Amino acid sequence: MTRAWPALLLLATPLLAGVSGVVFEDANRNGRRDAGEKGLEGIVVSDQRGVVRTDKEGRYTLPAAAGARPVFVSLPDGWSTAGSFWRPADAAGSGSTADFGLLRRAGSSSFTFLHASDTHLDEASLPHLVRLRELVAEKKPDFVVITGDMVRDSLRVGEDKARPLFEQVAAELKKFPVPVFTVPGNHDIFGIERQRSQVSADHPLYGRAMYRKFLGPDYYSFTWGGVRFLGLNSVDADDMSYYGHFDRQQLDWVGADLAAAPADAPVVTFNHIPMATSIEGLLGLMEEPPAPTVITIGGHAQFRHIVSNTGELLQALGAHRLELALGGHMHVSEHVQVDTTIGRVRFHQTAAVVGPQEAGGLQYPSGVTLYRVSGGHVDDGTFLPLVVAP
Repeated sequence: MTRAWPALLLLATPLLAGVSGVVFEDANRNGRRDAGEKGLEGIVVSDQRGVVRTDKEGRYTLPAAAGARPVFVSLPDGWSTAGSFWRPADAAGSGSTADFGLLRRAGSSSFTFLHASDTHLDEASLPHLVRLRELVAEKKPDFVVITGDMVRDSLRVGEDKARPLFEQVAAELKKFPVPVFTVPGNHDIFGIERQRSQVSADHPLYGRAMYRKFLGPDYYSFTWGGVRFLGLNSVDADDMSYYGHFDRQQLDWVGADLAAAPADAPVVTFNHIPMATSIEGLLGLMEEPPAPTVITIGGHAQFRHIVSNTGELLQALGAHRLELALGGHMHVSEHVQVDTTIGRVRFHQTAAVVGPQEAGGLQYPSGVTLYRVSGGHVDDGTFLPLVVAP
């Protein structure tokens, strides 16, 4: 099918020196381009603003933009990376180079993946993450997605406490036997509750920057088995308060990214604060700090623990079918499905890795969900309890 790429052409015009590089087939798997290793054409590369495709020689240029962010390659179907799929922001400044070596892998329209969430990593919760890694080795999914709250907390602490947590989680994720794709949760947004953290808004790692430094882009894409996976950041901030929301720049990026995807590719989204949930009703209205149910943004009250502009995200998907929306945050496994004029839309949350919880008169076990995908369709998943020996 012939497709036009007007957004890509506009974003790809290098009026100022930005980030450039080459995407190549890393035939000897050593992580660098050697003689004879060919460049790969048509691969999507982005810095979370511009979205460009590589030329016939595998080269790309992203235009300069204010405020460096991680540069990443959107993994195409049938390929994985030699090393990380992203390069850090401090190595991706204006005029810098970021190359990506890709490895061929067996492609199939049938695969499995595991959805985990809310690891809240510190020394006390480390056994839970270790148990998750053991479960991954047992079940052998093709990859894992973790929908946020990676660290115990960076909202309300200083750099001396937050940085070691991010260093720890980055190191632990490298030990997994399959690729792990993460997105941030509210506890991963560094220092924004300044009345507690005593962190200045001018701190270079303030807000999303801490996550991006250690874990990469907070929104990005990859394709597996014909399905376009969108890792999204559903945690926005209004001064010192987080809330569920997709910012405008991210929504614009979604549209540009999907313009580069096959028109018939179904979409699976994964993010922290859910787009739809029933748990708020079970928990009841919370009026007291630190995380009340309702927040006022721009003079308007809205729910805090549900994405407030899910409709805008659905519009950004265009003609792409939303196969499944995955979330975390609630520490509960739940399935919400809505029948609409365009078909059934499903919103799934998984339980917390960090442990069980009790709320609303019910007890909720710790666990993860294993999904099976065939021909672009994702099943309803199998809940796997995650039990850590005392």
